[in-house]
Amino acid sequence: MDNELEAKQTKKGKSIQWFIFVVLIPLLFTVIVALIICFIAGVNVFGIAKDIGQKIPFIENSSQNNASNQKSASESDLINLQAQIKDREAQIEELKTNLDSKDKDIEQAKLDNQRLQQQIDDLNANKKASNLAFKDIIKTYETMSPKKVAPIITKMDDTEAIKILGDLKADALAAIMENMNPKDAAKYTQLLSNETATK
Repeated sequence: MDNELEAKQTKKGKSIQWFIFVVLIPLLFTVIVALIICFIAGVNVFGIAKDIGQKIPFIENSSQNNASNQKSASESDLINLQAQIKDREAQIEELKTNLDSKDKDIEQAKLDNQRLQQQIDDLNANKKASNLAFKDIIKTYETMSPKKVAPIITKMDDTEAIKILGDLKADALAAIMENMNPKDAAKYTQLLSNETATK
């Protein structure tokens, strides 16, 4: 019995070997050679196989499922991209608003700068006019007789008096001081020397 079993297994093994060597290997070799020839000839064997596969009922459903899955994925990607576009558009609008606000701030700063410059120019013009008026006063005192100027200076505020005396020419100042009483002349001399020391 063991011999019969062993003989059957040997016969079965030989038939499998025969199938592999006589049918399977030559069939695989033929398929490979045919694929190479089709590739060289420019025939798209896989495209043809795909078309044939779509005509087979159970494979057709599988490809339709793949196509519907791809369509769903594409729609999902499209929705995500549209959401990203809307986010970017909102960011752009916000940046435009900020830019407009900055432009308005810059324009306002320019207007403020112009206004301040005008005020500076006005102050400089007033100062120049004041300096011209003061120079006219100094010239007037220099042309007046020292006898008449001395009592006017002594009745002025010390600050104003020192300002005028400090701008007078030396000979006019000397003549005015000679016509002051000694106490006033000493006071103004000391104030003038203090003023000169602080400059």
